[in-house]
Amino acid sequence: MNIYFSCSLTGGRNEEAIYGAIVDHLLGLGHEVPTAHLAHPEVMELEQVVDPAEVYNRDITWIKACDAVVAEVSTPSHGVGYEIAIALGLSKPVLCCCRQGVTVSKMLTGNDSPGLVLRSYANEAEALAVVDIFLDQHVTSRS
Repeated sequence: MNIYFSCSLTGGRNEEAIYGAIVDHLLGLGHEVPTAHLAHPEVMELEQVVDPAEVYNRDITWIKACDAVVAEVSTPSHGVGYEIAIALGLSKPVLCCCRQGVTVSKMLTGNDSPGLVLRSYANEAEALAVVDIFLDQHVTSRS
């Protein structure tokens, strides 16, 4: 499956380790993750040289082509929120996962879109289990 991974870039990189774990897990399961580079520490340096319009067009194209979106939403991000909204508008299943105890926008917690799943996790193992359950329940059944 083609999974679009979404995470904070300019909003902060505090969850970078979990970003990497989720992307590595998805790739290890054989999924295509066009945004895998977003989980790497050097992404900020790489993305600085890309024109904003190019990023927008590239990412929208990737969202349109994906089977689902997995978004780590512990760190607030305008871009992640926008990507989630685009994906939901295209009827893509979206997992928003976050570290337990963080405050998540009411635009997500109050959203009752049928394709949106919001789950928290306490540690890396739980985060990966949340991803697996989402894929099994909301994506595999659509294929």
